[in-house]
Amino acid sequence: MSKKNNIDLRAAINAISDVVQNRPRPLRELDQIYMKTGDMVLQSELIAKWADGKRLAFIGDGDAISICVAYLKHREIFDFGPTEIAVFDFDERICGAIARFADKEKITNLRSVLYNCLDAFPEEGKFDCYYTNPPWGASNDGASVNVFVQRGMEAVGYQGEGTVVIADDHELEWPQRVLAATQSFSLESGFYVQKMSSKLHLYHLDDNPNLRSCNLVFKSLPGITPPGKSVAVVDPVRLANFYGQDQHPRIKYVREKKRVDYGKAHDDEYKYEYFEEPK
Repeated sequence: MSKKNNIDLRAAINAISDVVQNRPRPLRELDQIYMKTGDMVLQSELIAKWADGKRLAFIGDGDAISICVAYLKHREIFDFGPTEIAVFDFDERICGAIARFADKEKITNLRSVLYNCLDAFPEEGKFDCYYTNPPWGASNDGASVNVFVQRGMEAVGYQGEGTVVIADDHELEWPQRVLAATQSFSLESGFYVQKMSSKLHLYHLDDNPNLRSCNLVFKSLPGITPPGKSVAVVDPVRLANFYGQDQHPRIKYVREKKRVDYGKAHDDEYKYEYFEEPK
């Protein structure tokens, strides 16, 4: 039986635990919230199948789904997956973690690019599909989501597909408003909703541990003409409350403090209490 229908779940979970071990800690003030491990396994399989044989761009990737997809294919736990994966993220810690993992495991089709989504996109039209799990736009009706979505559209040259991961709660108002705004923006840009998988993922989110997210899969309409060359986002309306209420984008990059002990506990996280020496 093909591995497409018979995934070794134990091997997949163990492989993803390697990825989680390598992942930097989230910065909550920048809306970095990580998906739970079990859902990462399922998401990695979905995305690897969806992007099988294609060039895939990640517009941000705190969850490290990019590494999971590449690593599971590299380990032959999956016999499907993208031919190329590039991650564009403004957090140098994430970019560094991807580069080190790819180098250690000799994954040659995975790379990272230090990039802030407010800048013009550097590799327009070089990909077949895009993936983004952006700041969810609770305080700006999805304006921040649409910046990431726009960069994904530019990555595929407005000819391709995209998976957008955003909050999905049928009781709260703001996720419904964001879902509607994201779909409207995409339709105006020449992309329609090909599929929606509702309430799929849970997160390490202290203030709302039951909040789930969905996969929105978009596909471009035939014959779409790109609106023009990618440019920086400077419109104050699109920048307002970007990372939450009164959290405007002021940080261009998160810079990584270089260390020689990657993969080990930070020495500012612990101290030793010793046995009393015998007299």
